[in-house]
Amino acid sequence: MKLYYMPGACSLSPHIVAREAGLDLELDRLDHASMRTASGEDYRALNPKGYVPALRLDDGDLLTEGPVIVQYLADQAPAAGLIPAAGTRARYHVQEMLSYITSELHKTYSPLFNPASPPELRAERIAYLQRRYAPLEERLAAQPYLHGAQFQVSDAYLFVVTHWARALRLELLSALPALQAFQQRVAQRPAVQAAMRAEGLIK
Repeated sequence: MKLYYMPGACSLSPHIVAREAGLDLELDRLDHASMRTASGEDYRALNPKGYVPALRLDDGDLLTEGPVIVQYLADQAPAAGLIPAAGTRARYHVQEMLSYITSELHKTYSPLFNPASPPELRAERIAYLQRRYAPLEERLAAQPYLHGAQFQVSDAYLFVVTHWARALRLELLSALPALQAFQQRVAQRPAVQAAMRAEGLIK
């Protein structure tokens, strides 16, 4: 399998999941300016959506959208416990959380990366994030991970998205001690460190 990624982007989430699962994964870095990959591929021809992640399977099929990719990867190594079995209520709760992170957190960060975003928009988005993090803060105050004691795919996604607050130098987490502790806890996991090191995010 090959994962198309950009360092620190949402593609870091499936990268972490693959390492947690012990799966072999080839990495191909996308240069956003040229839209070509390190291996020389035209990324728009490969994935007309034009953004990462994308996962090329061994038979040539291509999966896109991070919440789908992490589920696929976790299902390849069920013994790793990264996602409940398909069809169980616990699986639907993980999918519920993946959807929440995608719609309420991930996309809210997007204008904050755009230097042309006006100050009033930035302030509104930060306030929105604070409200949307509140239920997660309450949950993480009572348990180490989003669904209890077991690290799962939704934890990888939350970690990556929330790491953007640091990259953007936002003070979002100052009033969220449980979320801060979660970020530190996940950052210490060997698979997370290996993925971040491979992407050049840490030494």
